[in-house]
Amino acid sequence: MSKRPKLIATDLDGTIVSHKGVISQRTIDVFTRARDLGVHVFFVTGRPPRWMGEIREAFGFGEAICCNGAMLYDLMNDAVLEEWMISVDEQLEVVRRMRIAMPEMSFAVESNDHYHREIAYVPKWDVGLDNVGINKIEDAIKRPALKILGRCSNHEFTSDEMVEVANRELKDIVTVTHSTSRDSLIEISALNISKGTALAMMAKRLGLTADDCVSFGDNPNDFSMLQWTARSYAMSDGHPDAPLFAKGVAEACTADGVAKIIEELLDLPA
Repeated sequence: MSKRPKLIATDLDGTIVSHKGVISQRTIDVFTRARDLGVHVFFVTGRPPRWMGEIREAFGFGEAICCNGAMLYDLMNDAVLEEWMISVDEQLEVVRRMRIAMPEMSFAVESNDHYHREIAYVPKWDVGLDNVGINKIEDAIKRPALKILGRCSNHEFTSDEMVEVANRELKDIVTVTHSTSRDSLIEISALNISKGTALAMMAKRLGLTADDCVSFGDNPNDFSMLQWTARSYAMSDGHPDAPLFAKGVAEACTADGVAKIIEELLDLPA
């Protein structure tokens, strides 16, 4: 591939946003240069929209795919454009099956305008959005959701182990992944919804193919995206399986790995 990409898709946390929440000026500068050259920039993340303010402020441009592919989000106008949801019946069935398969798991449900968690679900982030919790998540499942979150708050299992069990139990009704090896947490989306499927859809709408796109990511929720684009880079300090799905490896976020590769790609002919 000797031509400049027409679309750059990147994960955020652990990829261009450090685990301390820092986005380097070098990263901002190279993405700005890409935008100025007419390259489409997509921030493709597991984050919900309410966590995207810092990205809007840092870059001031770009499109966003949120909630692991379940939402197309207008980053600059803070508006939800499209959503692909898990139905109420599917949510209830997920919880029913997982309570049997992994009784240690507690749950939260998330949509653009609501987030509910069980008291047993100890959040690392959104404490203020639901600082009370409920005894059973089934009592809060009243409408479609973007994600179901499953957590083992006592860290009885790793995220990889939890995904393995959940995939076995749920593969016929939902998509299961995770975005952190540092926590005991899985993320569940509607069936066949992923970062990769959403990105492919957006690229097609722009008249682009996988050959026109490059992607960057570090964790299992990025694997579908890394696999789909013709050029892709796993972060060197990310999940150990990430290089199996990517075509190359980037240096760590703290070493500006993504920025270094994009600088080279932008020097290619259009």
